[in-house]
Amino acid sequence: MSIEHDHGGSAIVAGLVLAAGEGQRFGRPKAIVELDGERLVDRAVRIAAAGGCHPIIVVSGAIALDVAGAFVVNNPRWRTGMGSSLRAGLDALPSGVTAAIIVLVDTPWLGSDAVRRLIEAHAGGAQLAVATYDGEPGHPVLLGRSHWDAIRATAAGDMGARAYLRGRSDVTAVDCTGTGDPADIDTPEDLPR
Repeated sequence: MSIEHDHGGSAIVAGLVLAAGEGQRFGRPKAIVELDGERLVDRAVRIAAAGGCHPIIVVSGAIALDVAGAFVVNNPRWRTGMGSSLRAGLDALPSGVTAAIIVLVDTPWLGSDAVRRLIEAHAGGAQLAVATYDGEPGHPVLLGRSHWDAIRATAAGDMGARAYLRGRSDVTAVDCTGTGDPADIDTPEDLPR
């Protein structure tokens, strides 16, 4: 699968699914764990696509992944944490993309409406946006291209973009209450709900 490049001037928001970890606490890579008969990585791609993201990049690492509807990039430095996966994903995005929505593979109860609301915020001018639930920040997050270089420079260990976003006054909080649940899965006990 090749990544399509945009030649128009409109906002193009990509989905970036971070799925490189080995799932140490879970006991196996969470990307291939099934929930309701669907692998978590496929679920994340489906949520991003249904919300309006295109193209969709999946960052793999601990195991090779083949994911329908997404372009998979391997992060050979996945053991260093989420920061290297975020950098690998941002590096893989085509030039026409104006923002990326970050979806973590272990947040399977997110709703596509949350993704859609972040895209709407970007269309309205937001360059950094975070989904909030009952006033609390959660996932997904939107990162505008103008911030990617600075995010790459600060993404380290398991921090991803969190260190960059913390304390900034230009992050748009997007109310996503009722669109889904941003809870993540750490252990097999977190799955049955």
